[in-house]
Amino acid sequence: MLMNLVAHNNPNPNRTITEEQLMSFSKSSERWLLPLALFTLSVTWGYTWVIAKQALTYAPPFAFAAERCVGGALALFLAVKVMGKSLKLEAPGPTMAIGFAQVTGFMLFQTWALVEGGPGKTAVLIFTMPIWTLLIAWPILGERVRGRQWLAAVSTLTGLVMIIEPWNMHSSLFSKFLGVMAALCWAVGTVLVKRLRSRQQIDLLSLTAWQMVLGAVPLVLLAVVVPERTTDWSGSYIGILVFMAVISTALCWWLWIIILDRVPAWEASLSVLGTPVVALISSRIMLGEEFKIGEMAGILLIGCGLVLLTLFGWAAARRGQNK
Repeated sequence: MLMNLVAHNNPNPNRTITEEQLMSFSKSSERWLLPLALFTLSVTWGYTWVIAKQALTYAPPFAFAAERCVGGALALFLAVKVMGKSLKLEAPGPTMAIGFAQVTGFMLFQTWALVEGGPGKTAVLIFTMPIWTLLIAWPILGERVRGRQWLAAVSTLTGLVMIIEPWNMHSSLFSKFLGVMAALCWAVGTVLVKRLRSRQQIDLLSLTAWQMVLGAVPLVLLAVVVPERTTDWSGSYIGILVFMAVISTALCWWLWIIILDRVPAWEASLSVLGTPVVALISSRIMLGEEFKIGEMAGILLIGCGLVLLTLFGWAAARRGQNK
């Protein structure tokens, strides 16, 4: 398929397609695929906040988290099988650690935060994840923000602070704690994925599937042990669950690990800050609320930071081609 595409664009069909041309075409395609993956991730995860809150009217938090992850794991294993990839569990220890941090911990605290504090500023505390990732990735991965990259980092993080307004939070201390714990779990999982990939080549789809199934096991046990109301298996909830499991969980976590594999952990974490912007806009539209000046300024700053990250990445790719 790749040879056909390159041949179609070759002005002289009698010339042999070289390996250099194939590599150039592949790199050019990847430059577009990464922003597309980030856009898909931000829009889908952003709107997921609204849908997740709706789902909790049909199912209790632990059951919903377990059902969502089990559905996502089934979808991922089906994708692994259809694509003819190996179902063998590679690096069981690191994969289990990733699953417990990035699936069990994150899903548990995220869903719990939605119950305690709603989809507002307390839940958005989850997106302090880039700050924790920056702090953890520096000593463990040796990743540092350098030079003009600080412009993008400061812009996006300042925008996030203006949206969260930590000086104006009236929710309980417990709900804030849940949001921060979810952010920490996500950050730890992010760094663990990067460390595993730096030490061992492992298929990304298989890694996503196994981290999902291993992370889902404790959630299923919690749903069974903790007394909760029964799930209302209505048509509406089944539709929500299919979207949450297949698209928001399976597809988006796979895209997230692909992004992590291609850029530094801190850069991937900042790039995903488009998610709270979409979540904020979606909730405002759905609820008919007005935007605050601080929120609008925060959205603008995050947008500027994401543009800067894109431009810096494009410039770095251009410099690499010219060498």
